[in-house]
Amino acid sequence: MHGYISGISFFVVILGAFEVEDDSVFCEMLGSPELPLLFKKGDITIGGAFSIYSQISKINLREFRFAQAMMFAIEEINNSSTLLPNVTVGYKIFDSCGSTLPSTHAVMDLINGQKQNLVKTCNSQTSISHFATCACLSNRNEYPTFFRTIPSDYYQSRALAKLVKHFGWTWVGAVRSDNDYGNNGMATFITAASQEGICVEYSEAISRTGSTEQLERVVRVIQRGTARVLVAFLAQGEMDVLLEEALRQNLTGLQWVGSESWITSSHLANTRFSGILTGSLGFAIKKAKIKGLQEFLLQVHPNQDPQNNLLREFWETTFGCSFQSRLHGTEQCSGFERLQDANNVYTDVSELRISNNVYKAVHAVAHAMHSMFKCGQSGEAVNHSCKPLCCFSCVACAVGEISNSSNSAECSRCLLDFWSNDDHSKCVPKVIEFLSYGETMGALLTAFSLLGATLTLVVFFVFFRFRHTPLVKASNSELSFLLLFSLILCFLCSLTFIGQPTEWSCMLRHTAFGITFALCISCILAKTITVVVAFKANRPANTVPQCSASLQRTSVLGCTLVQVLVCVLWLVFAPPFPHKNAAHATEIIILECDLGSPVAFWVVLGYIGLLAVLCFILAFLARKLPDNFNEAKFITFSMLIFSAVWTTFIPAYVSSPGKFTVAVEIFAILASSFGLLFSIFAPKCYILLLKPEKNTKKHMMGRNSRPHIQ
Repeated sequence: MHGYISGISFFVVILGAFEVEDDSVFCEMLGSPELPLLFKKGDITIGGAFSIYSQISKINLREFRFAQAMMFAIEEINNSSTLLPNVTVGYKIFDSCGSTLPSTHAVMDLINGQKQNLVKTCNSQTSISHFATCACLSNRNEYPTFFRTIPSDYYQSRALAKLVKHFGWTWVGAVRSDNDYGNNGMATFITAASQEGICVEYSEAISRTGSTEQLERVVRVIQRGTARVLVAFLAQGEMDVLLEEALRQNLTGLQWVGSESWITSSHLANTRFSGILTGSLGFAIKKAKIKGLQEFLLQVHPNQDPQNNLLREFWETTFGCSFQSRLHGTEQCSGFERLQDANNVYTDVSELRISNNVYKAVHAVAHAMHSMFKCGQSGEAVNHSCKPLCCFSCVACAVGEISNSSNSAECSRCLLDFWSNDDHSKCVPKVIEFLSYGETMGALLTAFSLLGATLTLVVFFVFFRFRHTPLVKASNSELSFLLLFSLILCFLCSLTFIGQPTEWSCMLRHTAFGITFALCISCILAKTITVVVAFKANRPANTVPQCSASLQRTSVLGCTLVQVLVCVLWLVFAPPFPHKNAAHATEIIILECDLGSPVAFWVVLGYIGLLAVLCFILAFLARKLPDNFNEAKFITFSMLIFSAVWTTFIPAYVSSPGKFTVAVEIFAILASSFGLLFSIFAPKCYILLLKPEKNTKKHMMGRNSRPHIQ
């Protein structure tokens, strides 16, 4: 069994009452609340928080006995052959200083101290209190893992009301600690008292760290009140300061009804307070005998851990001596003093009440852990009677994790390419997603791509059929055929974006797109330049065709070669490559083409945009030239469509997830290609096929004749 639980850190925090809002600064002067006062390693670690320094002047021997009772119970468990065999129980004991803040520090240290184990071990944190009676801790929504071995004040407060009613006291005063313990307890008492027909004359609150003036005022209110029964729902610290002020103001003649915190406190049962507290009533915590505890308490000695300041302070407080020889007026401790000769609250085991709660809390944890470890062992079947080593049998593993047994100590994370099934019992391959030809969106885009290429091919044959007519000649037949060829390539290049990405398809899709569109826009730019040159030339008419032909070939070749050079550099230094994207959706792997160099992609796209802008500017300037059929008008309109499509593309491309990124890019390619095809060639096909009477040189040139372009 030892190997089965090795590395498990199950923290159960044994909490004392921390109802007192006292000066925790003094506690921090004695030692950091984040460091344990007493410590022992074990397979299972139980944490304890006790108000060891709750009295400012010296160590609190009563609370130190509680801590020793916890250690005794743990040693008893470790020596047992039947309870948690082969399992070592350790402990960390902290000082809560009787204050909320240091108590929180201690508990958080117990929990956070196991960060290094969170990945590979099962950690559970539960609080069990032996002395925290505040009913507020019973709220399961806020404190789902809090348990206790002492009843909450909800029951004590109602019982006190019935006790007061039993003796016929219907007119009472009330004083409480100004914290959750006192305020909640007194609120319950007042509600229960009103139901019993008891009237409360006043209800005052005090704090041990409050001002002297406030304390004096409260005692005066009690003394001047007409109620002779005083219900004191006070923590021991507040009770101490209240009694000191009551002695100073000679407060007597009251029947005290006390809460469990002070009603059985032995240090109050002395002649000094007898005139005030004699006859006090209240409900005590059940006492018990713990066999062997007294012998264990008497074994404590500073030599057990010479470096432990707590043990030295305990010894000095018990025997009124000091281990430092030069302290004036203090006897030096020899170390041979005997605890058997001491008669104080530490050695007195006749009234084991809270100590018994500590003892029970530790044993409750041990028996619970024993049942958990025993579950499923020795052939026993795991069933619902066994709340598991960890919570994986009642709470499913996190997404992407699996556990193949109900009492597994940890969940296993699936590999990158796998995901957990619905019941988190095994890892299954993640869904592979890419834009395929088989899905609806891929099929539609493929159909439009082929449709565009087919229509362009039809236009190509129409122009070839009418290549000798004036309209085709006026449209610059050489550039028109080259433009139609490039448009066919533009439509077909969108097909490289569909299907499972491969190394070659990734390199081809972006470079083919960049080069074909550069060729396409270069042709349109050359047509525009030729139109402007032809109509603006001052040279004789017969020199224009030769100049135009030379200019158009050079411009198309030069502009396209620039894009070819950019794409070659892109492929050489940082080519696109297939990539598995698991970041967008945890249960899906998106197969996509990584750009390799995003800068190169935007340079390619930006260069096409630059050509389009130049083309638009020139076409816009030539839009009012005097031909009846002025191609610059159609080029201007086509560039407006082209610019609108690609301007809209950029934000859509950046924000689209997964395969929709590819779909957006294909849509932009097809939309701009269709825009160019219809804007430039639809009017010409209309004349060629339906208005042949307008396909004449005279009609093409209009009234102000200019040389037409071959």
